[in-house]
Amino acid sequence: MVLPGNAEAGRVKAEAERCLECHVQPGIAQGHSAGEDGKFARLGGQQHAYIVKQVQDFRAGRRKNDFMAMMANSVSDEDVADIAAYFAAQPAMPAAAKEGGKGGATPGVAAVLFRQGDAARKVAACAACHGAGGEGIAGVAPVIGGQGRRYLSQQLHNWRSGERSNAPGPGMREAAAGLTDSEIEALALYVSEM
Repeated sequence: MVLPGNAEAGRVKAEAERCLECHVQPGIAQGHSAGEDGKFARLGGQQHAYIVKQVQDFRAGRRKNDFMAMMANSVSDEDVADIAAYFAAQPAMPAAAKEGGKGGATPGVAAVLFRQGDAARKVAACAACHGAGGEGIAGVAPVIGGQGRRYLSQQLHNWRSGERSNAPGPGMREAAAGLTDSEIEALALYVSEM
């Protein structure tokens, strides 16, 4: 069971636990994720239950990152619920400024993969789980629209290699397995601009 959390208490805890140093939204405050490309996940507007699950997965070793595992293990379940409530209550991630097709593949390729996928290669449409605008579908898939390009690219590479495998089913691993490097870069750019 996921505790509902208190967003106001979460704001204080997110600051005290140093979450905002990496997971701040661009333009809101100083932080590593404030850059256009976003090395770390932007959490503003992300689903509460998704954030809680990721912290639990870092704790249990189902998602790999030594620093995040340490941070996840340093907070109580109540603190995690409050911090997740704070981030979930924030405005949705703002889209990146349009770059116009950098990354190898054309933006059209990314749009087709996002909306339709490629059945011949068993690449599911991103929109099928993440929504037409990357807004996420509660209980199915997280918000990805407006996420940092660099973070999105790294996660797609991690799904493709199997380094990341903490989804409830095989969908992300199977979809990413069929993507080329240039398609990953094009998709990361396309989604970051949503």
